[in-house]
Amino acid sequence: MASLSLRNVVKRYGHGPKANQVIHGVNAEIKDGEFIVIVGPSGCGKSTLLRMVAGLEEISGGEIAIGPRVVNNLEPAQRDIAMVFQNYALYPHMTNFENMAYGLKIAKVPKDEIKARVDKAAKILELSHLLERKPRELSGGQRQRVAMGRAIVRQPQVFLFDEPLSNLDAKLRAQTRIEIQKLHRELGITSLFVTHDQVEAMTLAQRMVVMNAGNVEQFGTPEEVYHTPASTFVASFIGSPPMNLLKNAPGGKAGQILGIRPEHTDLVASGGWEFKVETVELLGAERLVYGSVNGESVTVRLDEGLAYPKPGETVRVAPREDRLHWFQAETGKRV
Repeated sequence: MASLSLRNVVKRYGHGPKANQVIHGVNAEIKDGEFIVIVGPSGCGKSTLLRMVAGLEEISGGEIAIGPRVVNNLEPAQRDIAMVFQNYALYPHMTNFENMAYGLKIAKVPKDEIKARVDKAAKILELSHLLERKPRELSGGQRQRVAMGRAIVRQPQVFLFDEPLSNLDAKLRAQTRIEIQKLHRELGITSLFVTHDQVEAMTLAQRMVVMNAGNVEQFGTPEEVYHTPASTFVASFIGSPPMNLLKNAPGGKAGQILGIRPEHTDLVASGGWEFKVETVELLGAERLVYGSVNGESVTVRLDEGLAYPKPGETVRVAPREDRLHWFQAETGKRV
């Protein structure tokens, strides 16, 4: 196992004034054994950053170090990493055992050690009874576990996950997230996990990197990112539904945007803000009430059992004073 350091990492395509820079000086110090999630919308550069760590993309500037070694000029095979992709990349003509063992076989690891490593990984992933089958006989979740097993047997210093759950349905995604958490607790290998799904990021990460247009907007624990977002981008991207951001909030501050989470806004009999209700969604144990304040969209989350307004009504809501967030209107940065 090893730490992972990203030091002012830059990626650009092309040369000269017409070069297209897509990664803008990323810095991150990842501790030995940490599970880090890189999250952001499509096209923000998160997979490009992962591929630079893997050695699949050339680094245009800065340094990447795995442990004490700067790996900028090392081939992927020399970096001591293992990667799990969105598509499982399994050989259809091989059994699951052979798929998991293939990299070790190429590396000329002795047969007895290959069997021991594969059997151990299969036991961790609950695949022991499936090793003699072929990938086509497995479900999507089982195939992804085989792909993870192939990475585990390598015993790398760093695991790299490139949106590995994207091809699974919602139930399997939730189940596989739990398996990945258990796997990390058992193996303790430094891991970098890329996703566009903020739920995956919040549930898996020990710390998370929130990216936007090739820049790191925030690097912190899920709690820090959720409760103290560094910018309006983070506030609007993390959270479901996202934070309400109001430019014209009653009693607002000039040049500032007010942020308030839907769950931190309460229905009140008097005072507060006038809230015009547009629609209500029932989500089991809670309701989401959508409407507007001063012409700006606002969402209020209400727990089950509370009285809730009907579409078309005008009621009053009050944000909790200790839960307000303020951002600079010009830059979007947290005040």
